[in-house]
Amino acid sequence: MSEHRLQFGSKEIVFDLKYQERKSLGITVHPDRKVTVKAPVDVALDKVLEKVRKRAPWILKQQSYFLSFEPLTPPRKYVSGEGHLYLGRQYRLKILDAPKEEVKLKRGFLEVHTRDKTRAKKLVFDWYKARAELKFREIAEKWITRFKKYGVEPSALVVKWMEKRWGSCTPKGKVILNIELMKAPKGCIEYVIVHELCHLVHHNHNAAFFELQTREMPEWRKWKERLENVLA
Repeated sequence: MSEHRLQFGSKEIVFDLKYQERKSLGITVHPDRKVTVKAPVDVALDKVLEKVRKRAPWILKQQSYFLSFEPLTPPRKYVSGEGHLYLGRQYRLKILDAPKEEVKLKRGFLEVHTRDKTRAKKLVFDWYKARAELKFREIAEKWITRFKKYGVEPSALVVKWMEKRWGSCTPKGKVILNIELMKAPKGCIEYVIVHELCHLVHHNHNAAFFELQTREMPEWRKWKERLENVLA
């Protein structure tokens, strides 16, 4: 496998080229936005570059699509007065000196009660995770029920922090949701859940996938756009 670069307007497309026994050339854009090109062993490099150039608009569109699944929230310092999101609403962090450690929402503030201010980050993270465990399952329940008509059901619903994805679906049907989604509006959370459930039916982002996503959630583009901007 070798790496190649192609300039398309102001954009540069970097792709890994792999020759193998096959009849046609195939281009894949992966969720991490990397591009893989598989070509028949007898195809010249200039022909490969020509094909990639023709598919460049599609490649860039797919990369842009996957980019929307990458959290953009800047690093937090976990100090009083700092803004933190919960279900799309902004709350001000307030660290209070208290013997009992707890986190709670109160009149526009995200209160962190602790004797040790250095524990604020962990306490807030644990609070988001606990909320996500409950809320994501609550929101997902109706969608999982709806998708049973397609003969699919996730083998498990897992909540974890992910650096590069809002959600993912494993080959064995496990749906994974990013804790960071707890900061987005409910509609954004539903959009990611629906997106991953659609992958249980159609593994690739083909026409049938988007038809299904639109049929089940006609306004998914609106929530996708909100997700791209709300946590920037």
